[in-house]
Amino acid sequence: MTRVLIAPDKFKGTLPAHDVARAVADGLRRVHHDLDVECLPVADGGDGTLDAAVSAGFERVPVTVAGPTGEPVETSYARRGSTAVVEMADACGLERLPGGVREPLTASSRGLGEVMAAALDAGCRELVVGIGGSASTDGGAGLLAALGAVAHPAVPDGGAALPEVSALSLDGLHPGLADARVVVACDVDNPLTGPDGAAAVYGPQKGATPDDVVALDAALGHWAGVLAATTGADRRDVPGAGAAGGVGFALVAALDAELRPGIALMLDLLGFAERVHGADLVVTGEGSLDAQSLRGKAPVGVASAAATAGVPVVAVCGRRLLDDEELAGGGISAAYALVDVEPDVDTCMSEPARLLADLGERIARRHLA
Repeated sequence: MTRVLIAPDKFKGTLPAHDVARAVADGLRRVHHDLDVECLPVADGGDGTLDAAVSAGFERVPVTVAGPTGEPVETSYARRGSTAVVEMADACGLERLPGGVREPLTASSRGLGEVMAAALDAGCRELVVGIGGSASTDGGAGLLAALGAVAHPAVPDGGAALPEVSALSLDGLHPGLADARVVVACDVDNPLTGPDGAAAVYGPQKGATPDDVVALDAALGHWAGVLAATTGADRRDVPGAGAAGGVGFALVAALDAELRPGIALMLDLLGFAERVHGADLVVTGEGSLDAQSLRGKAPVGVASAAATAGVPVVAVCGRRLLDDEELAGGGISAAYALVDVEPDVDTCMSEPARLLADLGERIARRHLA
């Protein structure tokens, strides 16, 4: 029996990854009714990470935490045994800003730390932390506070208050961290500060004005000095320290976390190598196949892992901005876009599942003779 593994990321803003996979599977089966199809939604550490873990068999554990501006939000972590998957985007990311109003100076990472603390309280000792989609530029100060760190003097949440901190105590960190392993899905190599740092590169996306960027960069530099005095090591220049507004820095500097490329980490966690074994075809995808896709995004990560198993890969997408040579360089033999079957973009945005099923039919006829 022909076997197909469908492993897409979300189509951001239109369809979650599990619905993308289901729609493609429906289209494949229209042509070949007896296909052995497995759906394995994937993510790279941003929004959708929790859903991917749950689809792969993790248990969703609800928890209430502080959103990016302090309001309570209902989120969760995903658990399997002693491993917990935690998603910053769902706890205190951009999608959680009330009314979508961005607060670059006061948004906090506290909610992520609260989810981590809840998982530690429940006995989890391997924390896989997805930090994509951050709303804050606070150097991870809120996260550390939620885990028991104490700033002197006490200051409000947010990056703007960091220059007021003169000292930090880590003595009260959650006791579960003593024997826990923290692994972070991180796809950027930015340092904490400077022209390539968290404030300069990502601050404007979070609503920071040019003056805000200058103030936040100085605040993060001060914060790095405080942490260096506390730990005895300055980690501001570690590649990835600038991820998620400096959350990467806090996790490495205070918790000795390991930073790993997001899609590779998630594929390991989801057991992709075992699931792809024996497949005849892998279908992956995301909303836009473009130059960013070639820099370690989910479809290329899936293609790389599938190549190791000798399985060909095709992709579905909303739009395709890569030519055949670029696709081949990313390990993808063909790509099918929604606009191939429906030129009207508004229809593609409003009816993606129907169009993805049509693409599934095309893939079945062309790749599953």
